[in-house]
Amino acid sequence: MTGRYGRAALLLAALAGGTALSAQTPMARWVPAWGSAQMVATAADAERIAAIGPVTIRQVVHLSAGGTRVRVRLSNVAGDAALRIDAAALARGAPGSATVRDGAPLTFAGARTTVIPPGAEVYSDPLPLATRAGDDLAISLFLAKPPIRHTGHPGARATNYVTAGDHVAAATLPDAQAIGGWWDLADVEVSGGKTDAAIVAIGDSITDGRGVRDNANTRWTDVLARRLGGNARTAHLALVNAGIGGNHILTDGLGPSLLARFDRDVIARPNVRYAVVFEGVNDLGGLTREAPVDPVSQRALYDSIAAAFRELAARAHAHGITLIGATITPLVGNDYYHATPPTEATRQRLNTLIRSGGIFDAVIDFDAVVRDPAHPDRLLPAYDIGDHLHPNEAGYRAMGDAVALRLFGG
Repeated sequence: MTGRYGRAALLLAALAGGTALSAQTPMARWVPAWGSAQMVATAADAERIAAIGPVTIRQVVHLSAGGTRVRVRLSNVAGDAALRIDAAALARGAPGSATVRDGAPLTFAGARTTVIPPGAEVYSDPLPLATRAGDDLAISLFLAKPPIRHTGHPGARATNYVTAGDHVAAATLPDAQAIGGWWDLADVEVSGGKTDAAIVAIGDSITDGRGVRDNANTRWTDVLARRLGGNARTAHLALVNAGIGGNHILTDGLGPSLLARFDRDVIARPNVRYAVVFEGVNDLGGLTREAPVDPVSQRALYDSIAAAFRELAARAHAHGITLIGATITPLVGNDYYHATPPTEATRQRLNTLIRSGGIFDAVIDFDAVVRDPAHPDRLLPAYDIGDHLHPNEAGYRAMGDAVALRLFGG
């Protein structure tokens, strides 16, 4: 592994053994070109995979940037037992297809198998592969004994596949069954070429893409990634979507809280230069989901979120990461959250803080993009998926188009 710890180990070895590090042995600069936020996988799907027995899982990812080499990061962060990967392969794929081409085995420190301790992650050895933004790669994993408690990401918005037995090398999976989510897969990273840094968008279901068609890659982050790649001054940047549906800033729920996962999902990724924080609607809605609360509780929520934003800024800045805040979009009218006028008042206070509170290095005003001018506490009907909380694909497109590329040097 040649991340920050790998480079340090190589330097120490060179100093101890007298080996010179020369211009002929440059260090690879790895950048995540695709990634997801890891959590406990959906229990029903995990049980379905485990019931198959020895199983091949094939999953397709859409790259936001390219390079000349590829490596894969596999994850067991939510596992409660060691995860054995009995075989793995990387190939070129296509959205919504179990057929791949140009496949090659993945190895781990030269071995075809690896064991990932609970709570840990592991990199594959690099493979030479020319890629570019918009390419689709397929990662196939063979698990002879799939776990019941599984690490994954439920909100893939992509069709992936499982089949019984070891078929990681097969061009087409026999008897493939469609399954949702990504499994044991945290990142696909590239090196070489012009890609040298990444943006991580960390948020809730509106970042995760609730409401987009499977395999369409039409989240607001997908729209932004295509714009970045088409601009000469930002084409060197990759974009990682670290959204989790139902995520909260302050408390665990569907996945760990933003405060709990920020270091792993943003800081620990290599060569992250910018992070976009777009969360808060679930904290706001969750406060009054069961019943209205008193003004003291509303003030306490505001104070806690403001403190969390300051904490995230301190963490990001300590690692040289530019932190960009996004305003919280409307939720009045949603039947699940039952937002009250005090809820809206707290949202407005938080958005004022985001816009002008001096916490973030820059601001993306998503609230201004998707709200109804006639009813600013509600989503614009043309952008509403129908639940008065999540934008539809037109709304996501408007959001992605509204992000100023100058925030990233463009």
